[in-house]
Amino acid sequence: MRRTTPLAIAAAALLLAACGSQSDGTGGRGGNDKVSPSSSPTPSASPTASPGGTGCVTHLELTASDTGRTVCLTKGGELRLTLDGTRARPWKPVEASGPALKAINAGFVIQPGDATAAYQASTSGTTELTSSRPLCATPTAPGQVSCKGLQEWTVTVRVR
Repeated sequence: MRRTTPLAIAAAALLLAACGSQSDGTGGRGGNDKVSPSSSPTPSASPTASPGGTGCVTHLELTASDTGRTVCLTKGGELRLTLDGTRARPWKPVEASGPALKAINAGFVIQPGDATAAYQASTSGTTELTSSRPLCATPTAPGQVSCKGLQEWTVTVRVR
């Protein structure tokens, strides 16, 4: 074993340990230093609880992994979603069926194949959001395998 190997391992361990730490910006003087693991999973839905205690939230961010969920928004709440696709397997634009949500500006779609949408909870009721994309890329040359399957995405939104 070379002499530099233990030193390199120690340096790597220190770097990894520092990746999970966060500070309140007071240099430790405020007593509010927090440490969070760097590998903690980020939930795909980022709810902000409503003050009314209805179990509904005022803000949601959804992704493709939220398919099949039923979520609840308070009136006036906002829902944003991003479905990450590819050029070969693009998501169709998100469709909303039901009266509870009003479409608002979702911003720009930067990546080809992605679908984004944003809604405001305008009235009490239920709306279903849906989209789909091909399971397989479209063949680009003779003899390549193709399929007609679709990956479906559905979320039910209740507004109270």
